[in-house]
Amino acid sequence: MHTDSTNATVSDARERRSILVAVCIALMAVIASVTGLNVAQPDLAVAFGASQSMILWIINSYTLTMAALLLPLGAIGDRWGRKPVLIAGLTVFGVASAAAGFAPSAEVMLAARVLSGVGAAMIMPVTLAVITSTFPEQERGRAIGVWTGVAGGGGILGMFLSAALVDVANWRYLFVLPVVLVIVAFVMTQRSVPNSREEARHSFDTVGSLASIVAVVGLIFFLQEGPERGWATPVTLVSLLVGAGAAVGFVAWELRHRSPLLQVRLFRKRGLASGSVVLLAVFGVQAGIFVVLYPFFQAVLGWSGLLSTAALMPMAVLMMITSGLAPRLAERIGARTTMATGILLAGAGLGLMATFVSVEGGYLAVLPGMLAIGLGMGLSMTPSTEAITSALPRERQGVASALNDVTREFGTALGIALLGSLLSAGYRSAIDARLDGLPDDTAAAAAREGIANALDAADGDQGQVLVRAARESFVDGWQTAMWAGVTIMAVLLVYVLVRGPENDATPSGDDAGSVRSDDVKAMG
Repeated sequence: MHTDSTNATVSDARERRSILVAVCIALMAVIASVTGLNVAQPDLAVAFGASQSMILWIINSYTLTMAALLLPLGAIGDRWGRKPVLIAGLTVFGVASAAAGFAPSAEVMLAARVLSGVGAAMIMPVTLAVITSTFPEQERGRAIGVWTGVAGGGGILGMFLSAALVDVANWRYLFVLPVVLVIVAFVMTQRSVPNSREEARHSFDTVGSLASIVAVVGLIFFLQEGPERGWATPVTLVSLLVGAGAAVGFVAWELRHRSPLLQVRLFRKRGLASGSVVLLAVFGVQAGIFVVLYPFFQAVLGWSGLLSTAALMPMAVLMMITSGLAPRLAERIGARTTMATGILLAGAGLGLMATFVSVEGGYLAVLPGMLAIGLGMGLSMTPSTEAITSALPRERQGVASALNDVTREFGTALGIALLGSLLSAGYRSAIDARLDGLPDDTAAAAAREGIANALDAADGDQGQVLVRAARESFVDGWQTAMWAGVTIMAVLLVYVLVRGPENDATPSGDDAGSVRSDDVKAMG
């Protein structure tokens, strides 16, 4: 039987495999729930008689709650023990998912999704912390690669399964998979996962925790709601000011606290800083790509939701495979070179999609770019995650893992806001030019709102002209967004080459941990 320990390294390979399977199943439940409800928006609106605004709140409240609580709950996992926090998180998440499946109203569904976010915030950082605290140095990178693959590709897999369930059954069955995954993970965690925790010498950083929650909620709310409500609306601007003010206050407090929630001075380290920047940019571009690809398959190619989701699978599968292979490549050529190679491939994929996408080209015009992006992102995510977790001592791995997860969430929100806005702006500019000279009727006004509106308003010969114009304008907006992604990847590549983690091997085993602990004390 496993006992509490600050150093719970597991020597038996079979036990390590069981641990890895347990935490990855738990992670899959969390990641799949991020994207699962996206395919059921119309069904939810009809079932609850809810507005589009309420449906978006039901979907986004899960991510917002999870992101806000990641850092405090990751730190609590370090203090109280990672296994009990993981068990508690699985319990909360499972109960909340079941409640969502039986929800009789939109209000109950919203509350269940918020509670699911609390459970997810307990699960997600602890799963990675369990890996970094139990796997020996020589095996840790490969285990992180598997975890990263699940985190990167699990959302697409969850969306595909959700689309299939919505097509053949109804939206309530979407919560069967998370509940089943939670039950399996719960049993395996009880049997296989050892407990580990830090030896707390100071009181918990309550002020820093509250400041981090306000900062994350304010900034992510700003990024999520800006495109919907308008960037200059009072509620959007207030959320930006509150979030930015809390972030500044958080940094100031952490710099002077004896035992901070997050030692911000560690960002002077190249590995922690570059790993965070790479994950922010890569997940931002990935999220932005989904904003472009999904409506392209549905509105431009006319595919169903299930077929559109299946079209994303080659990219997701390749991303998961290369995430597992990245540690071996990093051992041969170094972490910085591996990250740079992945960024270069992802940028090349974006360039291919921007160059060859067309209404007539269909799926084959974008598939090579998708494959290059999947390959590149898989190679860049794993060494970035390892750079973050290796920058903090073993007893603070819950915080390191939470920082990794918060960075992903910020990147996702930022990418959707930025590339989504560029897509919309490019579309509006192109559609205005194409409709110039045509009668300015209701259908034309609808077409200017978006491609989905154009397809809905199309009728007769004039409608076919509008549909053609809308599809070609969407491609123009696509190209604007993709070239912006190429620019981001180019800047990121230069940054990694100049300020990325060192290519030489890091200290191993307990020596690495003691060095990092000394660094923390010296910087405090």
